[in-house]
Amino acid sequence: MTVNAIVWGENVHEQRDALVREIYPDGMHNSIAVALNADPAIKATTATLQEPEHGLTEKRLASTDVLLWWGHTAHGAVDDEIVERVVKQVWEGMGLILLHSAHFSKLFKRLMGTSCALKYREAGERERLWAVNPRHPIAEGVGEHFTLENEEMYGEPFSVPEPLETVFISWFAGGEVFRSGLTYRRGAGNIFYFRPGHETYPTYHDETVQKVLRNAVKWAHNPQTSYAAIQELPHVPVESALEPIVHRDPKRFFLPAAGSV
Repeated sequence: MTVNAIVWGENVHEQRDALVREIYPDGMHNSIAVALNADPAIKATTATLQEPEHGLTEKRLASTDVLLWWGHTAHGAVDDEIVERVVKQVWEGMGLILLHSAHFSKLFKRLMGTSCALKYREAGERERLWAVNPRHPIAEGVGEHFTLENEEMYGEPFSVPEPLETVFISWFAGGEVFRSGLTYRRGAGNIFYFRPGHETYPTYHDETVQKVLRNAVKWAHNPQTSYAAIQELPHVPVESALEPIVHRDPKRFFLPAAGSV
């Protein structure tokens, strides 16, 4: 079974910053998609902020198994309607992977229900990521730890709900630590937050990072059919109850008679 993935990229830094263009001449979103497509079990395409409906039409999302999301400087430019559209798909079973600064996106905040705040520092320091859940499918083939020579620091506390699982924890040269790989489930949808990926460093060219992303896509994929009923609020009348019951709602017996008040 092929997993259909979309890599959504803000695609703003690539337009404004020559250094980012030098590292990712085709954009971060395309670099990530190429890495995913190295696995024959994954078919990855891209979408960007600048496209109509941000490239995420209802029809396209309906055929998407996993969405990867990278955003940073233009969180506020993402249309609320599109955010709610994506949230609906996640609740119904679409997988979601949020990358780096997507922790502060409307989408992640909406799904977490918290501020998703953290400490940060841009100093190109060494990051060592420890696989604290080494038997997790997302950590498969990664080893005990791996190192990124230059990255932006994110530090605890990270204001997110307690995760379903913690897969990676990072240590930075400046001394901070951070929960860098967290899983959640919202409705029928599997969610993975993965911290590395600052735009001015070649993080998405790193082979281990690419392996983690491929693993994450396959983990987040839910092969079951869309769970549309999760959005419904059906009323079950007394006569449709599974077992015979008598209506005992007090309101039916103690409402004052007409004209008595």
